[in-house]
Amino acid sequence: MMMRQTAALFADAYRELNSRKLFWITLVLSGLVVAAFAAVGIDRQGITILWFRLDFIPLNSDALSPALLYKTMFLNLGLNLWLAWIAAILALITTAGMIPDLIAGGSIEMMLSKPISRVRLFLTKYAAGLLFVSLQVGVFSVASFGVIGIRGGEWEPALLLAIPLVVAFFSFLFCMCVLFGLLTRSTIASLLLTLLFWFFIFILNATDAALVQWRSMAEAQRDALVRQVAQAEDNTRQLLIAERRSLGEELPEDYHPTEDEIARVNPFLKGLRDKRNSSEKTAAQAAKWSGIIFAAKTVVPKTGETIALLERTLISMAELDSLMGGQNAQKQTTVDEQTASVELSERDVSMRSAAILRERSVLWVLGTSFAFEAVVLAMSCFIFARRDF
Repeated sequence: MMMRQTAALFADAYRELNSRKLFWITLVLSGLVVAAFAAVGIDRQGITILWFRLDFIPLNSDALSPALLYKTMFLNLGLNLWLAWIAAILALITTAGMIPDLIAGGSIEMMLSKPISRVRLFLTKYAAGLLFVSLQVGVFSVASFGVIGIRGGEWEPALLLAIPLVVAFFSFLFCMCVLFGLLTRSTIASLLLTLLFWFFIFILNATDAALVQWRSMAEAQRDALVRQVAQAEDNTRQLLIAERRSLGEELPEDYHPTEDEIARVNPFLKGLRDKRNSSEKTAAQAAKWSGIIFAAKTVVPKTGETIALLERTLISMAELDSLMGGQNAQKQTTVDEQTASVELSERDVSMRSAAILRERSVLWVLGTSFAFEAVVLAMSCFIFARRDF
């Protein structure tokens, strides 16, 4: 009996969402995005769109495999832009009115007159909202899976992880939307407050990304200076030993020149050491501030990191390196010994940043986010069960 009631409520909530035109508009737009992916091709001559060749793009299949091209397009355009932004906003617009409409005059009285608990009624409505997103993401991901398999020549089942990840990402926002809907009883207010909450998370993510970039630059500079100082000291020692032996001095095998002798022979070492010490302090400060923002993010949903989990699965560090220039790009940050000036390698900094972000565990990304969602849903259920409508 209980299962039948829940199924009936679930079906009713789904029919309500399915009847809205925005559901079908989003579905059509998803199809157009997939069609745009399929229209792009790559071969040894370059990039094509349908039958048009883009000669102004210096890229071909020798530098970038078709499978990697399609996976990159799916992640950057299909996932990060379409699913995680545009389609998510459309889904919020569609589902934001579920709770305010439910508790509007007349609707809630009819629902509460049935032998069903308020908590089950609330959670059923919530699950129906997530089903809306699941269908949209499912259609888009399955179609993209087919395009990458046919056009890219690589069948990638891991791509279907986009379905649970995007649904989880949306649920972190949707739980706030239903809470705001309960508190305000207004569709517009709940939608705007949810977007404001999302904007707050976006600012936090942007700050985190900037600090990770700063930390990567500082550590790349520090490591380059440490290497350069060690190399300069070793070269100077070898030079001093060779000079003294050339003058006929007998030196023991374990002989090492003093620091004063080294500094006197190599006048550039002082500047290098000062720069190294300064860079070590900067790297420590960058790591400290990055850690503070990391701790702050622990208590809020990780929307960006949740979506990025798919990139970890689809794109290896080696493939990421090839996308950032591969062998054609400067691999390491370099130092001019005479001026102590540092030339940062964009590839080095980017790979360090990617490594830092990928070191964040799945448990931290999803575990703390689901914990936040559970707390918000518990609050919402308490309010819905106790409030006199």
